[in-house]
Amino acid sequence: MGLFSKLGQSTDLVEGMADRLGIDYGEVVARDPETEGRKFMRAVLNCSKCSNQDGCAKLQAQSDQLATTPDYCRNTDMLHRMQQG
Repeated sequence: MGLFSKLGQSTDLVEGMADRLGIDYGEVVARDPETEGRKFMRAVLNCSKCSNQDGCAKLQAQSDQLATTPDYCRNTDMLHRMQQG
């Protein structure tokens, strides 16, 4: 998989995970585009290094809503902080 494909897939997975956790990423970034935009890019890069992206994609395909991230998620801490506001 090429770099841009990998980053595109990772972007979709990060946004999908946030959505399933009830986080409106667009709203979060709109509050502070510079800071939150950087955090989003770090999350995408973290995700791109994950060895279980296929499992994450399958989980997201099967679930419209999640209470928490899977154990293997590299962005768990950041997403949980976002969930709490």
